[in-house]
Amino acid sequence: MGKILIVDDEENTRIGLVKLLCYDGYRAVAVANGFEALNYLDKNNVDLVITDINMPKMNGLVFLRELHQSFPEIKVIMITAYGQVGSYLEAIDFGAIEYLNKPVKIIDLKTVIDRMFNPVDLLNRSASVS
Repeated sequence: MGKILIVDDEENTRIGLVKLLCYDGYRAVAVANGFEALNYLDKNNVDLVITDINMPKMNGLVFLRELHQSFPEIKVIMITAYGQVGSYLEAIDFGAIEYLNKPVKIIDLKTVIDRMFNPVDLLNRSASVS
């Protein structure tokens, strides 16, 4: 399974997501802000980053921009309690592949993560169904 880095200033969110993802077989680690995340990524490989937008020190959009300048291959899911069209569009422009509102529904998050690590070939699937 893939390795996931969680970036969120809320400790309970970090702990909960790490437990949930590890239970599902992923390798997950968490840090409290964008600076810690960039330092972690300088020394470690990850397949996916899940990051909050509203964080002190470095907000998630600034972090996303920095992340994709140095590590453009890493997929990113943005989460926020303050969903706004402007931040959604900015996140997508900076390379986020998904944007979820808090409180995140666990089934939605799992669906997005599973889709990233196990993409479905819809053309082959539809050909086998007919």
